[in-house]
Amino acid sequence: MPAASPVDDTFAARLLAWFDVSGRHDLPWQHPRSPYRVWLSEIMLQQTQVRVVVPYFERFVAALPDVASLAAAPLDNVLALWSGLGYYARARNLHAAARACVERHGGELPRDFDALVALPGIGRSTAGAILSQAWGERFAILDGNVKRVLCRYHGVDGWPGLPKVEKALWDIAHSHLPARRLADYTQAQMDFGATLCTRHDPACVLCPLQDDCNALAAGRVAELPTPKPAKALPERDAHVLLLRDAGGRVLLQRRPPTGVWAALWSLPEAATHEAARDWFGTHVRGNYDHGEPLDAIAHGFTHYRLTLQPLRWHRVAMRHAVGDNDDLRWVSRDELHAFGIPAPIRTLLEAQLRPDPEDPPT
Repeated sequence: MPAASPVDDTFAARLLAWFDVSGRHDLPWQHPRSPYRVWLSEIMLQQTQVRVVVPYFERFVAALPDVASLAAAPLDNVLALWSGLGYYARARNLHAAARACVERHGGELPRDFDALVALPGIGRSTAGAILSQAWGERFAILDGNVKRVLCRYHGVDGWPGLPKVEKALWDIAHSHLPARRLADYTQAQMDFGATLCTRHDPACVLCPLQDDCNALAAGRVAELPTPKPAKALPERDAHVLLLRDAGGRVLLQRRPPTGVWAALWSLPEAATHEAARDWFGTHVRGNYDHGEPLDAIAHGFTHYRLTLQPLRWHRVAMRHAVGDNDDLRWVSRDELHAFGIPAPIRTLLEAQLRPDPEDPPT
């Protein structure tokens, strides 16, 4: 829904004045600022910092410069470009949304709020960011940075993830929308929260909103926004099998289309030692007990912590050929860049697949 009429305050004017002097004006998605580039940047920036996103963005748009090329690309290519950025559902949704745009909207992002939020991976805030930055339309955003600023400025109590609190913040966000410069205002809010009104050690002495910030006046800057209630994360363990053939290649396995690291290429994985032994016996000629344990890998997800125990074998042979297998693939170290691989697995492979004097050239 479109934003309500602006209230008579100076919140937006002060943020824009700050942005003109201290905001970020040289981000790659700002030059040129097209709907596709704005959309891609917004998806990449979800739960990821700008400095991390920039090289991924530049590499991605160089390979897939528009909606049509993204839609036409195989998912494996998209995941390879995304590899290392994390939260891979974003990449899968991006690909699915591009295909939906080709099917429904002539290969372009729709300039309509309801049509945007109907696309995979685009929620209310992302749709508002696209409409305001790409077309200058009056829509609010409410990402993590904006929530933090509004909670502090207005003294809003309660975890922002609660529906009642989030609804109040949306109303506030709409009330502050200026009548013009919507693209700059949207960027100003994100920059302000990311660089000045930060989660830890905000620079309140430099803040253009300090004179009427409720949190600052009440000495509650560190308390707001109210944190999410703490909850212990469950722990999970798994075994991964690092198998190299006589040519030094490593065996990768495509993960299932749903779940953690969906559709990415990883090492064969088993939940237990017994299951790993069974998988090895089914697929590999050799002795499972000759596997060499490597250092365990700890990796945190949103909902649990995972500890991976790698086991390594050299010069193995498979019971069945895997050359044309859709889910198993022998890959040389020089080919790894072409595969979407989870970050902790890629780190392990890059360390393990360094040139070995005994390996033949690849």
